[in-house]
Amino acid sequence: MLNTTPLTALAQGQTGKVATLTATGSMRRRLQDIGLIEGTQVSCVLQAPSGDPTAYAIRGAVIALRRGDAAHVLLAGV
Repeated sequence: MLNTTPLTALAQGQTGKVATLTATGSMRRRLQDIGLIEGTQVSCVLQAPSGDPTAYAIRGAVIALRRGDAAHVLLAGV
């Protein structure tokens, strides 16, 4: 398997591609519904001062994700 990095490790200004999702059930579906599918490019746009939530650019939209939700997204090419 590829070397993967969790989305939570992405620093502001960094970009990566979605390799896989570790979530199951409704959480997996929610992440897919906002555009987090294999091969999608994701950029970290802004991080809250406390580190949670973080805003990511996904398919032309800016989406804020909680750290716990973002941890289910594994990236390649970071």
